Amino acid sequence: MGGQYGKMMKQMKKMQGEMARIQEELSDEEVEASSGGGMVKAVVTGQQEVRKIIIDPEAIDPEDSEMLQDMIVAAVNEALRQSQELASKRLGNLTSGLGIPGL
Repeated sequence: MGGQYGKMMKQMKKMQGEMARIQEELSDEEVEASSGGGMVKAVVTGQQEVRKIIIDPEAIDPEDSEMLQDMIVAAVNEALRQSQELASKRLGNLTSGLGIPGL
């Protein structure tokens, strides 16, 4: 029984190291999403940090600021969704091989 516990603890320590490495990699990786036919782009890291918002000057209409606001929100939300999907995939790959229930 003690040997099995030691093996599990070793696996958990290895997983913690891998998780830290993956988290670091995710902070450097970026996903990009756009809206309005590419007029607004949002760039987000794998840790859900917004890095850039790029707005085509043609999207700026002083008479219709609501449309620009909607395009920004849509682009950011899509980029965040993609970022979460990327993180889930990377972290899911790590935990899938452990055989620990619930992970």
